[in-house]
Order: sequence, then C-alpha cells, then structure tokens
Amino acid sequence: MNEYSKALSSYERSLEIQKIALSPNHPDLASSYNNIGAAYDNMGEYSKALSSYERSLEIRKIALSPNHPDFAQSYNNIAGVYNNMGEYLKALSSYQRSLEIQKIALPPNHSDFAIFYHNIAGVYYNMDEYSKAISFYEKALDIWQRSLPSTHPHIEACQRNIEVVKEKL
Repeated sequence: MNEYSKALSSYERSLEIQKIALSPNHPDLASSYNNIGAAYDNMGEYSKALSSYERSLEIRKIALSPNHPDFAQSYNNIAGVYNNMGEYLKALSSYQRSLEIQKIALPPNHSDFAIFYHNIAGVYYNMDEYSKAISFYEKALDIWQRSLPSTHPHIEACQRNIEVVKEKL
C-alpha cells in the first residue's frame, strides 16, 4: 500500500468519525473532503478528487461567509484537477474565481497571489497561449522577487518557466 493510499484510508476513517460527531455542514467536514480529494489527486484519480473537492466546496458554501479564504483553496484545488484532466477552460474559470476571492480576502501584494498567477500561467501554457502564460508568470515572479529570498526555489522555477515559454514564441 503506497503512502497516498494510507493517507486516504486515514482521511476516510476520520471523516466517518466526524460525520457522527459533527453537524452535516460543519467546516471540519469540508476540510476532510478536501484532504480526501488531495489524496485522490496525488494518486491520479481525478474524477474521485474532483468529487471530493466539490463536496468540500458545497459544505463551505453553507458553512462559511461568501468570500472566506477557504473558498479560494477549494476553487484552486478544483482548477488543478481540471488542468490535470486537460479541461483547461474549466481550470481557468476556477483559478480566476479563486483569484477573485483572494483579492477580497488578502492585502494587494500578498505572496499567495503569486501561486495563483503561476497556476493560471501554467494553464495558458498548456493551451499554447504563450503570451498570456508569460504575462502571468511575470506577475508571479514579480511578487515572489519582492517577498522571497532571491535563492528561493519558486523564483528559480518561475524564471525557468518564463524561459521555456519564450522559446515557444
């Protein structure tokens, strides 16, 4: 049994206990569904991951305020699965929804924006829309250069991604 299978089993046992102890729309249930989705995502079982992430989002819609940062996490996770499945327009839509929530929930130059810009850039790259990919990679790089040490791996990876995309132009 690989590590993700072990994690999935633990997350599922935890969820069953929470279902007994908590109300049906408790935010902790959403977190458990999110964890289950992440395990499936890492195992490459994207339809199961998507189902778990969507269940997490449904609970959050009931339990949390409309612009709670956890929504951004849900939409980001759903977008990642769509990207892995090659459903790029759905991925972009979910990443953009996640970004909209973050713009409300976080200060304008928060370093988390770089993650979303980087993810959006990756989708545009997969769609062969290289100029849009570069634009979003550069936004991510700008934020990371202002908020992280110059030797941070995110900065180096983003710079490499920009170079790869430039070669495609």
